[in-house]
Amino acid sequence: MNTVLSRANSLFAFSLSVMAALTFGCFITTAFKDRTVPVDVRVSKVMLRNVDDFTGPRERSDLGFITFDLSADPIKTLEPIFDWNVKQLFLYLSAEYTTKSNSLNQVVLWDKIVLRGENNKLNLRNTKSKYFFFDDGNGLRANKNITLTLSWNVVPNAGILPLVAGSGYTSLPFPDKYETPKSY
Repeated sequence: MNTVLSRANSLFAFSLSVMAALTFGCFITTAFKDRTVPVDVRVSKVMLRNVDDFTGPRERSDLGFITFDLSADPIKTLEPIFDWNVKQLFLYLSAEYTTKSNSLNQVVLWDKIVLRGENNKLNLRNTKSKYFFFDDGNGLRANKNITLTLSWNVVPNAGILPLVAGSGYTSLPFPDKYETPKSY
């Protein structure tokens, strides 16, 4: 009647049901939490160069260089985002702007992964962009409205992967003239 195999199957099915209920409980207790933190983004230096473009029909394209400061205010930490259902944060700084050829351009300039238990203070000074700020044309020169925003993905133990934008941004103009590289 009740063999060892059928009893093991019942025990396995019951423990799987309990684990599924606990996982759902873990998700639902943090699903509606507000994960925004005030962020301060400041730009200290902007440079612009016109470089050769080998990817398409255009001959020259804009390449921007940005030096920036990032901090999470008021206590300069990301601690309010972390709870028992957060495994890590994927932070990234992105630039958004419009050009004649594209109504929306988005470029990721910098990123960082912050694990739970690590130092989660965000206070960066004179940080250079990690990735190239490359435009497919000449849309950066004299562009007066380039917006930098810090956003993050919350990687949970269980549940959805929310995308959160920090409640702070900065808009900056790019120069009208190109920098010339120094010859050696």
